[in-house]
Amino acid sequence: MGAVRERLLAQLRTWPKTLLGVGVVSRLTVEATVELANEHYVDLMLIPSRRQVDTDALGAGYVEGWSADRFAEFVRARDTGGRVLLCRDHGGPWQNARELAGALSESDAMASAMRSYDEDIEAGFSVLHLDTSVSPDGEPPGDVALERLFTLYRHCTDTARRLGREIAFEIGTEEQDAVTHGLDDLSDMLERVQRFCREQDVEPPLFVVAQTGTKVLETRNVGSFGSPYRIRGEMPSEIHVPQLVDRLRSFDVLLKQHNTDYLSRETLRSLPAYGIAAANVAPEFGVTETRALLHVLEANGLLDLRDRFIELALASRKWEKWMLAQTRADDRDRAVIAGHYVFSTPEFAVIRHDADARLATRGVDLEGHLKSRVKDAIRRYLECFRLTGVP
Repeated sequence: MGAVRERLLAQLRTWPKTLLGVGVVSRLTVEATVELANEHYVDLMLIPSRRQVDTDALGAGYVEGWSADRFAEFVRARDTGGRVLLCRDHGGPWQNARELAGALSESDAMASAMRSYDEDIEAGFSVLHLDTSVSPDGEPPGDVALERLFTLYRHCTDTARRLGREIAFEIGTEEQDAVTHGLDDLSDMLERVQRFCREQDVEPPLFVVAQTGTKVLETRNVGSFGSPYRIRGEMPSEIHVPQLVDRLRSFDVLLKQHNTDYLSRETLRSLPAYGIAAANVAPEFGVTETRALLHVLEANGLLDLRDRFIELALASRKWEKWMLAQTRADDRDRAVIAGHYVFSTPEFAVIRHDADARLATRGVDLEGHLKSRVKDAIRRYLECFRLTGVP
């Protein structure tokens, strides 16, 4: 058994809990995660997507312009207890926005994905999500996606062995779809993956991403998970998830839930009991930081800076993919959704510099205030997932 797999499994053997993957939506979110992991002596996963952190050949990521090695260096310089695992989220072909916009050929997109994974492994990433669900003309057929998965699985294993690195794999995709999927299709896929792993003498995946009825739009979770009523076309999670967990256990893999943002405390507390081994949360923490920024600017009468920030966030148009069909969001709401996408831009740096200077004269530590709010948001998940204290 690999060291990464054993380290994560060891945490799940004491009492029912759910491991947390924190999205790399901003520098402060990364710092907050590292600090909480060391304060509470708990292993946490940082899960950058290729849009957030990627190879310099594709312009790096939108968060601090980080490549995998610079991101890893930033984290390790602060992770004094070695409590943070670096985990690639949604790696794979066409997962970088520039690849998709440029409509790279399959061979070029696969080569780019391999180069990105190579840099992850060299930088010491522990878990790699192999997501082959994207292509320029829509979701590829299942057989095509699976063949691409096998190619990347073999390549990453070979790279890790050559470099003497320990890695674990996460496969599957949440597909940003609120409707749960059939267990038979999932079983068929896992049987093929297991056969591939046996034939190639590679370690089987640790995590499988499967739809549990979660979907994030605007600043809400609009899926069926935790819903007190039936949603047309969906199976209630209290029926579907235990069956899903049992099916995955028969294949000796763990369920990882994506899109866990904005669920209630009551619902979050049910994840360990259901047997959901890990869960990812991302945009909620960026929204938390953005809301805190707008609040402190407004509370201190810095409305000119607020308006400049809202204008910048709106111009990014990063809010578009998150909107409900019948949205009631105004410009401020859209800026809250898109705010974290512009935190690393030169334009925001000017706004932030002005805000820091003007707030300092009033005794306000903007950096400390924003980080505190983000830590509170992350801490909610630590508590609900039983990652702090005793059972």
